[in-house]
Amino acid sequence: MEEIRFQQPLPNANLVLTLAVLSLVTCCCFGLTGFVLAAIALVLANKDLRLYTENPGNYFASSYSNLSTGRVLAVISLILNSGVIVMMILKIFFAILFPFGFLNGWFDQIGCW
Repeated sequence: MEEIRFQQPLPNANLVLTLAVLSLVTCCCFGLTGFVLAAIALVLANKDLRLYTENPGNYFASSYSNLSTGRVLAVISLILNSGVIVMMILKIFFAILFPFGFLNGWFDQIGCW
């Protein structure tokens, strides 16, 4: 007797895609919000990818497509948000290190310009 399998969507495929898109949208806000959303999306995507590789016949192809798209967007968003966070840290570092045009006097002392 032949076993009948019913296909179902991957549990977190739509959530991964939504979180990845939101992380791209919030990328330029502060960096941290988008970074957290992208990290959560990537963890959920890897969990569902493991489920899909164990039994690919149990899940819809469109659900896997959403999962793959969300995973790629999450990786891109992690890279962009990491850059935003690094730029913010550098901006704060230089604002503390060189307040009120500190470099202008330094250039005069060493004879530049």
